[in-house]
Amino acid sequence: MNRAPLKRSRILHMALMGASDPLGEAEASKEKPFLLRALQITLVVSLYWATSISMVFLNKYLLDSPSLQLDTPIFVTFYQCLVTTLLCKSLSTLAALCPGAMDFPSLRLDLKVARSVLPLSVVFIGMITFNNLCLKYVGVAFYNVGRSLTTVFNVLLSYLLLKQTTSFYALLTCGIIIGGFWLGVDQEGAEGTLSWTGTLFGVLASLCVSLNAIYTKKVLPAVDGSIWRLTFYNNVNACVLFLPLLLLLGELQALRDFSQLGSAHFWGMMTLGGLFGFAIGYVTGLQIKFTSPLTHNVSGTAKACAQTVLAVLYYEETKSFLWWTSNMMVLGGSSAYTWVRGWEMKKIQEEPSPKEDEKSSMGV
Repeated sequence: MNRAPLKRSRILHMALMGASDPLGEAEASKEKPFLLRALQITLVVSLYWATSISMVFLNKYLLDSPSLQLDTPIFVTFYQCLVTTLLCKSLSTLAALCPGAMDFPSLRLDLKVARSVLPLSVVFIGMITFNNLCLKYVGVAFYNVGRSLTTVFNVLLSYLLLKQTTSFYALLTCGIIIGGFWLGVDQEGAEGTLSWTGTLFGVLASLCVSLNAIYTKKVLPAVDGSIWRLTFYNNVNACVLFLPLLLLLGELQALRDFSQLGSAHFWGMMTLGGLFGFAIGYVTGLQIKFTSPLTHNVSGTAKACAQTVLAVLYYEETKSFLWWTSNMMVLGGSSAYTWVRGWEMKKIQEEPSPKEDEKSSMGV
C-alpha cells in the first residue's frame, strides 16, 4: 500500500512536537530476539552518550582552554564544518569505488540544490555557532541549563506558525523548564559564575534548534530525502558563509598570531572535534532508528544529567542545593514533556475515527 504524502502542516507539526510518522514506525518495526534487541539498544545508546559528552568537553577545551588561549570560536566552528564536508565527500567516493562495501549516497555539488538548502543553512549556522559561543562563555555544568529552552520554543513556534494549541499538562512541563532555567541563572549569579553573554547565546541556540527542525523537514525533498546529502550541502554552505565572518571579526589575524598554529596536537584536537561533529549526526540517527524519537529524547535528558555531574566532578566545582534543583527542574520538565507528548500521541492513535464510529453504530 502506498503511503500518502504528508501535508506541509503535518510535517511542520511533526518537526515542532518531536513526533514521528506512526505509519513509518509501524512499517519499520520488525520482531527480533529480545536479547539481541536489548544488546543493540545498549550499544547504540552508549555510543550516543560517549560521542555527545566527549564532543562537549572537547569543544570546551578548544573554545576556552587556558592552555590554548585561542579566541577564535567562528574558526573552530568553520573547521568542524570543513571536516564534515570532506568526510561526506570521501565516504561518497569510497562507496562509489566499493559499492558492496558500504552504503552512502553519491554527492556532487549542485548550485541549484545549494540555493534551495540555503535558508536551512543560515539557521544551521546560527545553531552550531550559538551552541559553541554558549559553551565558550559558560561552564560545561551550566551548559544544558543555558540552552534548555528548546522545548519551550517548540511549543511557541507550533502556536505561531501552525496555530496548534498545547495541552495544559504540556504547558505545565514548559513552566517547570522555564522555572528551572531562571533558578539556574539566579544561582550562577549568586556563585559569581554567571555569563549573561553565554546565557543569551544559549537562548539563541535553543531558538535555532527549533527552527532547524522545521526547516530540515521542509528542505529534505530538495535532497531526495537524504540526510547525508542535506548534511553535505549544509556544511558546504556553512563553510562559504563563514569565510566573510572570519574576515570581519578579525579571527584570521588572531589565528596568524596563535603560538600553537604549527602544533600537531592542536590540529589533531581540531580534527577530532570535526570527527565528533560528523559522528553525532550519525549516532543520533542510529539511536532514533533502534529506539524511537521519544526514547531518544529521554536518553538525551539522561545524558545531560550525567554530563552535568561529570563536569562538576572533572572541574572540581562546588554547587549549592538550589543550583542542583534548577538542573533537576530542567531535566525533569523535559522528561515530563516527552512523556506527556508520547501519552497524547498514543491516545490520538487509539481513538477511533468518525467514519469508524459511524460504521459501528450501523452495525457494519
